[in-house]
Amino acid sequence: MSSLTDARAPQRVRHETRMRLLEVIDVTDITPLMRRITLKGDMAGFASAGHADHIKAFFFPEGVAPMLAPIGPRGAEFPEGMRPEMRDYTPRYFDVAAGTLVLDFVLHGDGPASSWAAKVALGDKLVIGGPRGSLVIPAAFDWYLLAGDETALPALGRRIEELPAGAKIVAVIEVDSLAEEQHFETEADLVLHYVHRNGRPAGTTSLILDTLREIEFPPGDAYAYIAGESSMSKAVRIHLTEQRGFDPEWVKAAGYWLLGVADAHEAH
Repeated sequence: MSSLTDARAPQRVRHETRMRLLEVIDVTDITPLMRRITLKGDMAGFASAGHADHIKAFFFPEGVAPMLAPIGPRGAEFPEGMRPEMRDYTPRYFDVAAGTLVLDFVLHGDGPASSWAAKVALGDKLVIGGPRGSLVIPAAFDWYLLAGDETALPALGRRIEELPAGAKIVAVIEVDSLAEEQHFETEADLVLHYVHRNGRPAGTTSLILDTLREIEFPPGDAYAYIAGESSMSKAVRIHLTEQRGFDPEWVKAAGYWLLGVADAHEAH
């Protein structure tokens, strides 16, 4: 194996699993359907080295105050009847010294996380756990392809902002409408394509794949990160590896959700 290939190998980093009880200190709607929530608390030892890392957020039954629980062999051990529902969220920003963590929530109107975010108030508490580990992609590729829907925006936005000056990025992001477009501060060389559903339900279009089929890619070796609706991610992965010559080892396709299925998450 060449040293160049070695330099491009993704690195997995494990972290100590800890749970934290954080307090909401700021709520901002960055678009009509994306709410940014800033949390504060004990962030000592928190680590998130990869753009697609995720924490577990815990949403407790009505009338149950958010609480920490001991971590056993099968995860957090909550008392009977008080076990929360869990959802994965990408740390959008964090500052260990300041004790802050920023999470972005899609306000799509159903599910425990979206419902919590829709009615959140300053002073509310949220229990989080992790990240348990990071997948770190070296800045050693000729260019980077990012594709996903709004559920992937925290990971895509973080990657766009974290890649260094001179890095080439091609990004295709599907959102509901022009009003949902986010803008990023980055030193990288970014070519950003937004595509709009314009009222069509999420997960029912082929906008991302159709756009990728039309794009002329830069020369050289690329690392691709695709995330969002599972069927879309799978179809894009097949297109990249079978029609566009991508090395399968350098394509990460994550299914954050599956149309018609609650709480689905898988990687391809």
